[in-house]
Amino acid sequence: MTIAIKPTASGSTIEQNGSTILTVDGSGNIAIANDLSVTGSSPLPSGPAFSAYMSSSQSLTTITLTKVQFNTEDFDTDNCFDTSTYRFTPNVAGYYQVNGILTLIGTSGTAWVMYLYKNGSVIQNIGNQRSSGGEGGPSGSALVYMNGTTDYLEMYTLVVATSPSIYAASSVFNKFQAHLVRAA
Repeated sequence: MTIAIKPTASGSTIEQNGSTILTVDGSGNIAIANDLSVTGSSPLPSGPAFSAYMSSSQSLTTITLTKVQFNTEDFDTDNCFDTSTYRFTPNVAGYYQVNGILTLIGTSGTAWVMYLYKNGSVIQNIGNQRSSGGEGGPSGSALVYMNGTTDYLEMYTLVVATSPSIYAASSVFNKFQAHLVRAA
């Protein structure tokens, strides 16, 4: 097999055994002469990704671990996030980047912690914050292996404050997100 790169007046061509397979113009645009097929593993991850938020505020009980009710999706590429159980159960085994942010309201002496749970058990504290009162909240991320069949993720919070709640005036205040970084 012979591969040749040949300059042209407007760019160059890449040929295999005398037949043009790619044309590159002077601006760097690539035109494929035939159908492109990839064999083996793709270098780009292809799999589940979601972004969910809370459509209404959630009241909390001070010093009580509470599951955060992310009930609305921005997107869910593979239908892996459940807005009734607030769970992400990906259908592809691999490593997932998980992000979370909460905006919490409470009075003085406020402390917030956000926990990532996998299969019903805490695996990581992904954010905490202390404040002299008012509004604020934790944010953070984690890299988590998921088996693609039975593993699931949930977000919990624990707040030390008087009359705490999760603020949800719009979709920008609270997020639970994950996407496949690398398949297993």
